[in-house]
Amino acid sequence: MWGQPGHNIMLAMPRRITWVALLSLFALITARCNANPQTVEVTRVVIETTTKQGDPAVVTRIVREQREVVATPIPSPQPGSEIFIAPDPSRLVITLPGDPITLDPALAYDLLSLTTLRQMLEGLIIFDHLNPTRFVPVLATEVPSEENGLISADGTTFTFPIREGVLFHDGSRLEPHDVAYSIRRGLLLSDPSSPQWLFIEAIMDYAGGDITERIGGGAFAYDPAALVANAAPEELLATCAAVMEAVSFDDEAGTVVIRLARPYSSFLSIIASLLSITDQEWAIANGAWDGDCATWQNYYAPGIEGSSLSRIANGTGPYRLDHWTPGTELVMDAHRDYWRVDGTPLFPGGPAGVASIPRVILGTTTGIEWSTALLQMIRGDSDLVVYLPEDQIVVKKEIGEFCDYKTGVCTPNPDNPDGPLRKWDDLPDFSRIDLLMNFDISADSAYIGSGRLDGEGIPPDFFNDVNVRKAMATCFDYDTYLNDVLLEGGIRNNGPIIVGMLGYNEDGPLYEHDPEACAAYLAEAWGGVLPETGFQFSLVHDSTNPSINAIGAILQEQLAAINEKYRLEISVIASPLYNSALLAGQAPMFLAGWLEDYHDPHNWAHPYTVGVFAAMQNMPDELRGRFREYVDAGIATADPAAREQAYFALQQLYYDNAPGIILGQASTYYIEPRYMGGWYFNEAYTITPVYAQSFRSR
Repeated sequence: MWGQPGHNIMLAMPRRITWVALLSLFALITARCNANPQTVEVTRVVIETTTKQGDPAVVTRIVREQREVVATPIPSPQPGSEIFIAPDPSRLVITLPGDPITLDPALAYDLLSLTTLRQMLEGLIIFDHLNPTRFVPVLATEVPSEENGLISADGTTFTFPIREGVLFHDGSRLEPHDVAYSIRRGLLLSDPSSPQWLFIEAIMDYAGGDITERIGGGAFAYDPAALVANAAPEELLATCAAVMEAVSFDDEAGTVVIRLARPYSSFLSIIASLLSITDQEWAIANGAWDGDCATWQNYYAPGIEGSSLSRIANGTGPYRLDHWTPGTELVMDAHRDYWRVDGTPLFPGGPAGVASIPRVILGTTTGIEWSTALLQMIRGDSDLVVYLPEDQIVVKKEIGEFCDYKTGVCTPNPDNPDGPLRKWDDLPDFSRIDLLMNFDISADSAYIGSGRLDGEGIPPDFFNDVNVRKAMATCFDYDTYLNDVLLEGGIRNNGPIIVGMLGYNEDGPLYEHDPEACAAYLAEAWGGVLPETGFQFSLVHDSTNPSINAIGAILQEQLAAINEKYRLEISVIASPLYNSALLAGQAPMFLAGWLEDYHDPHNWAHPYTVGVFAAMQNMPDELRGRFREYVDAGIATADPAAREQAYFALQQLYYDNAPGIILGQASTYYIEPRYMGGWYFNEAYTITPVYAQSFRSR
């Protein structure tokens, strides 16, 4: 992830190619269902007895020493024939590529942390897995809307009725103040490595994503020591008071009310994607913020190691933490008092009650070759391997059936119908990598050669000429990229917003590989001197994945084919240097990937046109201002039609100005043993709950 507050930048290849693939057993996929539409460190466990509201309670601590939708879900196939039986139906063993970074719900932002945490903690609402434009209630009993009176007419006040009778893993009862505390604590922590910038922007309207933005003119941003030492006490109290006012609760009425500074149409999407609730009293007892406005600054921007909740968990979800030994395993047991009953299944026809798999063991492959991890799975020591590389021959030999995610239909592998694995292929992804151009390169850049238009370099404003940018967009061979780099597993996008999302214009213009057009644009650029003088510059990327070289090589070859004087070099540098080069504006052209924070067009439009990418590109203020009009229009209204028109216009403006080369959206796959069932799609998440999965009965 990028170091700027929460901006989720993956400077790596899409999931199919690298770790971003994190082919989670919980499902790192997106999907659009389209049938029958209708509207609608070592740790130990310490068990203590404490008192909450006068009643004794057992506490377990971990101590370090409106659209058409599919009416019915399409389930994954029932587990296979009699030969496909789980080695041990009492536990599910999952092999991960590493450890979670944290279990603190206010700080969890990486895929492994979220994958783990979301099995144990829940939020207020989630996306409907049949229609990602809708939500379903979880710890809230209703999804706020203007129709049910839970969203104010001006779109700024959201009321959440909180479900009664829900128990945390320690036996405490969920109450509205727990929800409010979870949100308030996140806002006040405001850690730069967390997703809290999203909540701060939406709720407080602080563009910098930091709760201290209004204190000393932002002088203390992400500097806890300076904040504690120098901030005026009245400013500290006022900041906390503003958070308290924005997020309030009424335990008697059973409600939580969130007041936004302005309408923000993506707010429910953020809540559905990133909010997890923990118990206030438990958190305080374990060293978290005590809820007092007089002390919040002592907990500000703690970092992962500074949080007392990073290695423990207490939620309401279907699984509870048993123990975690970092580097070895994290073990969860089914929550015996889970609140879901027959009337409240995960989805219509889905699971209810206590999880069917009693124990889940998350092991790590840190220091283990993938082939070894795969053998563990084949011999039954592991049930699932997260990110199972499909190009391994042994994997191909073990696949017994191929399944269509759209229909749920599986077809036997004619070469090995008794193979023990099931593969779901060509699953749409929601990450992408693109080529972006710098409008105003730093004059001291080592990647622009002579710094002049003399055939040995380029001037710093080389890409300020729209003809140069359009030339690069028409010179790139997209088919080669899709076929050879994405292994025939991708689809073209014609703008920042991904396919299938509100605001994506399927009929919008698209740059195609056109060498003649590329040559013409370059002949017109810079007063027509380029065919004679030529140019030389570097495409810069980091060294995390050598396969990225293929992207640069595609453009390099096409430019040279037009004119041998058009010289593109490829500079591979270590990640820290790469990030520094981007921040300093030294990269003329660079590869940047995006993995969405939450499923909404704003999370795609913003970084590419006015946010982090636009900043790295030194995009001119005039162009960013034009983009800003459409970005603001898209976020200011909840009306889908109005939002769509704003994003259509943004998409057209992006095409006309070609600030970047939109390469293509990757697809991915999912492999599971045939003795498992219950896996399903939800395009808004990288995670499908283990709760939904099951073993074949003997």
